[in-house]
Amino acid sequence: MWGYLSLVPISLALWASAGIWLVFAIAVINRDVDLTKDFPFISKCGSFPPQSCIFSQVLNIGAAMVVWICIVRYYQLRDWGVKTWPNQLILWSGILCALGTSVAGNFQEKNQKPTHMTGAFFAFVLGNIYFWLQIILCWWVKGLPQPGAPWMAWLRLGLCSLCTMLMVAMLVLYSSRLRSTSAAFEWAVAMLLFLLFGLFAVDFSVLEGCTLSLQPLRSLTPRPSASPGLHSPPLTSPPPLRP
Repeated sequence: MWGYLSLVPISLALWASAGIWLVFAIAVINRDVDLTKDFPFISKCGSFPPQSCIFSQVLNIGAAMVVWICIVRYYQLRDWGVKTWPNQLILWSGILCALGTSVAGNFQEKNQKPTHMTGAFFAFVLGNIYFWLQIILCWWVKGLPQPGAPWMAWLRLGLCSLCTMLMVAMLVLYSSRLRSTSAAFEWAVAMLLFLLFGLFAVDFSVLEGCTLSLQPLRSLTPRPSASPGLHSPPLTSPPPLRP
């Protein structure tokens, strides 16, 4: 029986996939993009209102889900004995991917193209690096638990490799002015990244849940009073009532 944490990666994959295709459909219906001329980039579909508002909301909520997944994954790897520096490197690559996703959604290409392209770079490139670091870590650390079927590791390797190849091809085609094919590859890369995040449901299936623990600073810990002056008594439970 999978825990509720497995629903977060699945929800992210479904939410992001349905969201950007909804933006695409609205852009086509409103004739903001013309499929008879070329196939549009994701950014172009989300550049015009009202779908630009939906585009921003979809990417913002998706970015929040990515941060949550990265944090849970960080603590899972920590509990499995992964060292701090590689674990933090993985964590920050995922968080920067989420930040870039949010920036790309809030700064549309039509209004702020340099900022939008920077956010898209973080979202795509660092998102791909995030999963490559996961694969390298699984091969580097011997005996690291890998929930799921044995072929799951090969599936992730194949998806990451395909994502990298499509990303390189997308940039080459864009520079060669083959924009429609480049745009189609961009959509494929986005779908692969959503799928890779969704596969974390397998890793989180071994988790029953998570708790939040607060640790106050030692400097804020109350100390016993040395003077006979007035002071507040410590908070203790009242003595039991006796008949």
